[in-house]
This record gives sequence, structure tokens and C-alpha cells, in this order.
Amino acid sequence: MKRLQWPSWMPIDPYILLLLGTVGLAALLPARGTGADVASGASTAAIAFLFFLYGARLSTREAVEGLKHWRLHVTVLACTFVVFPLLGLAARGLEPVLLTHNLYTGLLFLTLVPSTIQSSIAFTSMARGNVPAAICAGSFSSLAGIVVTPLLAAALLGSSGGGFSADSLVKIVLQLLVPFLAGQVLRRWIGGFITRHKKVLGYVDRGSILLVVYTAFSEGMVQGIWHQVSAVRLAGLLAVEAVLLAVMLTLTWYGGKALGFQREDRIAIQFAGSKKSLASGLPMASVLFGAHASLAVLPLMLFHQMQLMVCAVIAKRRAHDPEAATAPVPPVAASRIAVGTAPRSD
Repeated sequence: MKRLQWPSWMPIDPYILLLLGTVGLAALLPARGTGADVASGASTAAIAFLFFLYGARLSTREAVEGLKHWRLHVTVLACTFVVFPLLGLAARGLEPVLLTHNLYTGLLFLTLVPSTIQSSIAFTSMARGNVPAAICAGSFSSLAGIVVTPLLAAALLGSSGGGFSADSLVKIVLQLLVPFLAGQVLRRWIGGFITRHKKVLGYVDRGSILLVVYTAFSEGMVQGIWHQVSAVRLAGLLAVEAVLLAVMLTLTWYGGKALGFQREDRIAIQFAGSKKSLASGLPMASVLFGAHASLAVLPLMLFHQMQLMVCAVIAKRRAHDPEAATAPVPPVAASRIAVGTAPRSD
């Protein structure tokens, strides 16, 4: 029997449905008292293990080889950690007319998190772009984000980040950076095991993120912060994010052309430089924002689904460009780009 696959015509990532279901569970049955303490401890452990796996998966050799294409990687990093935050700062004028303070804070945080890895690879492959460059660009962005995102948050969010302080930086180091470095150190001995069991560990990844979401939104329900969000505000947030995504997709594509990159490289730049990682952003928000994390990650969750839907359409159109007719099929696992599959929610 064939393994069940998510229908190709369904535009919503199934993992987003799981995230929404987790938010609904937290709204109906939020963790309180001892249960909240247990959930918080489990969430902390899950975050540390998540970044341990990230470190163990990253091949140092591939990262070093990827440095040969340094201009492309610098361009992606600049889009992720310079252009995005500048656009986020420019959106401050929308507060409080269109966005509440907490929603704007979440929007600004969204612009600070690193790029995706898996979905950038999948879309670059679908569009017949430079897949190795997309792999390295996403990996470099995720690695840099462990340090750069907290520093940018400290500089741009300050005390408005729902309790962000020097203690948060210490938590980032202990919960994210130390496990990541431990994974890198132990990769020599456990890399083979992780490769052989990557499917099972992928479920561990997603389960950890669901736990983080449940804990964050439970705290938000207990604090009563969801009463601050109305349907009109959510519609305004979606409109702002649609403009943000459109601007970044345009800048990465035509900016790559202006910088003299070939078509395959421009595709990698567009998909790696215009997206934000849900897998990295959610744990970081949980550490940085505490009880305010639920509103902080809401813009990221919405933007993540939006970028998947829009980039899927763009990738399919890029694959049918006249220039793509003579381009070789990129060396990516067929299971990641086959009809009926969707890129992983990262």
C-alpha cells in the first residue's frame, strides 16, 4: 500500500493545522498550577534537545565547502538580518492605528529570526535553482540566528519584549547555544544514528515545537492577553505581512539580478532570503518573551503559512520559465519534491 500523502491541491500545510489544534487545546484546557510547572519544564528540556539535534545534523564539512559561494550567502544573511529588520522598524508607524503594541512587537520579532532550511531547499529544487547553495544558505542563517537574533532582539525590542533582559540572553546561551555546540561536538559519534533515524527524529522536532506552542499559549490564556486581539487587528496583521512578504520576494529576485547572480543562484536567494523559520523562532520566542510568547509568535505562525503558500506558486512558475527548460533537475531527494508532498515546516 502506498503511504498516505497530503493532497497536492490542499494549500494549507498539515503541520499548521496541528499548530492551530494545539492553540485550540491551550485555549480550552490551559496548563495551570502544577501542570503549568510541568509543561514549562518539559518545554525547556524540549527546546534544549531540539537545538542539540540541530547542531548534530549540521555538517561542518558541507558548511566549510559552502563558503566558496560566499557572495550568495552574504546576500541571504543581509536579507534575513538587515533588510527584514529594517522593514520591521519601518512598520512601527502602523502602531497603534493598525497594530497593537504586542502585535507589532511580534511582527518585529518575526523579522529577526533566521531563514528556513527544508522549505528553502524544496522550493529551490522545484524551481530548478541552486540547491547546494540553498542548503548552505539556510544552514548558515540558522547557525547565525542563534547568536544574531537574541542580540537584535536586545537592541530593537529592549524592555518592550515582554520581560526581555540580560537574563534572557543567558537563557539563550544555556538553552539554545550550549546544546547546539554539544550537538556539533558529538556529531562525530552520533551523526550516523541521526541520519538513520532522521524520520523518527523529525517527529521529535515537531512534537517539541507543539509542546512549546502549548506552553506559551497556555501562559497567554492564564494571563488573559488574548482579549487584546480582535478580528480587525488580525486582518490588519495579515495585510501587513502580505506586503512584507511581497516586498522581500521582489527585493531578493530583482536585487539578485542587479548583483549579477545567475538564474539558479537568484532562485536560491529568493527562497532562502524571503522566508522565516518557525522551528527556530518558536523556541526563541518562548525563551525571550515568557508569558507574552503567545502573541509574539502569532505573526510568525501566520507569516509561515503565507510564505509556504505563496512560494509554492512561485516555485512552480519558475520551473516553467523558458530558462528552466534547459536546466538540469537539481540533486534533491525525490520524496521532497514529489507531487502530493509539502516542504517541512521549518
